[in-house]
Amino acid sequence: MPLDTQNFELGRLRSAGSLLAGLDPDTVGQLITAPGDVVLVIDPQGVIRDLSLNSEELVNLGFREWVGRSWAGLVTADSRSKIEAMLSEALAGGRPAPRQVNHSGLAAGLDLPVIYRVVPVQQAGQRQPSLLVAFGRDLRGEMQLQQRLVSAQVSMERDYWRLRHVETRYRLLFQQAAEPVVILDAGTGRLDEANPAAQNLFGDSIRKAAWTLADGLVPASAAALRDTLTRLRANGRTDPLVVQLAGSGHDYRLVASLLRQEDSTHFLVRLSPLNEAAAGPSDSVPHLVELLQQAPDAFVITDLEGRVQRSNRAFLELSQSASEEAVRGEMLDRWLGRSTVDLNVLVANLRQHGSLRLFATQLRGELGSVTEVEISAVAALTLEPPCLGFTIRDVSRRLLSDGMTHRELPHSADQMTELVGRMPLKDIVRDTTDLIEQLCIESALKLTSGNRASAAEMLGLSRQSLYVKLRRFGMGEGGED
Repeated sequence: MPLDTQNFELGRLRSAGSLLAGLDPDTVGQLITAPGDVVLVIDPQGVIRDLSLNSEELVNLGFREWVGRSWAGLVTADSRSKIEAMLSEALAGGRPAPRQVNHSGLAAGLDLPVIYRVVPVQQAGQRQPSLLVAFGRDLRGEMQLQQRLVSAQVSMERDYWRLRHVETRYRLLFQQAAEPVVILDAGTGRLDEANPAAQNLFGDSIRKAAWTLADGLVPASAAALRDTLTRLRANGRTDPLVVQLAGSGHDYRLVASLLRQEDSTHFLVRLSPLNEAAAGPSDSVPHLVELLQQAPDAFVITDLEGRVQRSNRAFLELSQSASEEAVRGEMLDRWLGRSTVDLNVLVANLRQHGSLRLFATQLRGELGSVTEVEISAVAALTLEPPCLGFTIRDVSRRLLSDGMTHRELPHSADQMTELVGRMPLKDIVRDTTDLIEQLCIESALKLTSGNRASAAEMLGLSRQSLYVKLRRFGMGEGGED
């Protein structure tokens, strides 16, 4: 029974008078309380007899051509069982639970998600329903919101881990600093945090409740410190100050900075001894060596040519080496980089700039393992002898900053350049070519409303070549139109 498309009206059933006459009160109540974007009147055989749409967009998608067609034949294969279940439950006199189905074969060539609620239409005095009414709600808006929510969650998680990595690096720097560093609350002057060097300098007194830096200084230095912090709070900067510690009487150079974080303000105070006596005997160097040995990231010290002098346990694990003696004296490019070029680039940049951050490359183990790593390095050219320090971090389990895996295609020039060092050039060129082909085919299919023969002609390809590329890119089964 074809629908009169010339007289089709939004929000109106053309045959409501004949199809829904004589309803009992219970059925009328269910129909009134179940509005929808799509309303389908279906016979017991599952054939659509009439429909109503409340959107011009749905009319343009081809919904009004459904009259006289099987409802189950208008959905994707995985949704047909849901349609059949709703029909059987409604015809048995039950009230089927709402179910989401995906309509296929629309004019736009896309699947349309709709959630349906089926109400059996029972004429007064009849036991079995003579018709079914399906009320559908378009879920495209909700799915778009869900996709945006998922994208936002992924972005938040990526930012969270990036901040965690940054926090870890600065926390490690704070803890390993040889200079005593304390962080004070700007409002009360009380200690908020102190690094191990500051704890060693002030002893057990620093652990007392409500301890302030002035408590560790002689009265004159404490008064000068309070004046300095007052000017710092007012002007945002101040000159260095020489203070004297209580008890030892040693002089220290004090440098204070203002830290603002959201609604709180803190003072970052660094202390450095003015003479060797004030410094006193220190075992910070052995402590630092032990910390580097225990560090989770690999650490290597080389000469200016890249020959290994010292390494920690994490590097031995990554390189699958038996001992530090086994790696000492070897060139670092034995394990690092895809070729000797990577180490040459690292050494050249360190000699020119002094430091390097987040250089992406690979580390090859003695037993054949390959690990994606990031390298941050520094050149200590003033030491005797001069040396290079490399921090090597395993990033094989980390989500890439742009959300791509190594085999995903770049979508911009910036993303493409980020692949340099992660993928060989021939793979980057091949994948970029694939991306261009895929985008051109998608555009041609869109312009021809899915007509593959016309798309092939537009692209200057034979039909068979186009079908081969469609199968290659997973864009649908190739076949004659």
